[in-house]
Amino acid sequence: MTHALELSAVRKEYPPPTAVTALDGIDLVVDAGETVAIVGASGAGKSTLLSILGTLERPTSGSVRIAGTDTSALSDPQLSEVRATRLGFVFQQFFLLEHLTVLDNVATGLLYRGVPGRVRRQRAAEVLCEVGLEGRIRHRAGQLSGGERQRVAIARAIVGRPAVLLADEPTGNLDSATGAGIAELLSSRAGDGTTVVLITHNADVAASMRRQVHLRDGRIVADSRGQHAVAAPSS
Repeated sequence: MTHALELSAVRKEYPPPTAVTALDGIDLVVDAGETVAIVGASGAGKSTLLSILGTLERPTSGSVRIAGTDTSALSDPQLSEVRATRLGFVFQQFFLLEHLTVLDNVATGLLYRGVPGRVRRQRAAEVLCEVGLEGRIRHRAGQLSGGERQRVAIARAIVGRPAVLLADEPTGNLDSATGAGIAELLSSRAGDGTTVVLITHNADVAASMRRQVHLRDGRIVADSRGQHAVAAPSS
């Protein structure tokens, strides 16, 4: 069986002056369509783990496989291709282009796939309907609320129909009600076969995912795989 994501004995060390072991022997398998929350205290290695899952960083040792492909054997241009075609990213800071409309912000998610401009905008409009922003298509990013901006960021991440969606604290800057809506939206992507992995400090958001993986000092200390969803340990 080919897994969506597979990490084996992954270690990540940063050289002096930092001299930190951020990940220390991570073994992790994520199947297609799973929704996974990565939880743990600050400094546990969550962001480093997400960066390595997303091929934004290479591990010091160990292997990272995406859909069965060993990424250590890929060149930087090949990794860029993987990110553009198989992965979607959602960040806490949104990273929207303020001078563009909502429609054009989302269409940029297809910019490096060789999709014609008219088709990019058509697909962007379709995805904005999926996330409930069909009435905001012509607005500029600066005219939106925080929750709306995050929905635009999610739409941009999913417009290319990525196999894996990676989210770094996607509800961190939002109120609890808005954050719950964003978590529900992310979780719903699994119904389309998308694998969702997110970092969160929010126990309610973590519990809304089917699986919770708890990091401490760069190691996995708990994994609810095969169990019913449980609340994440507080940090």
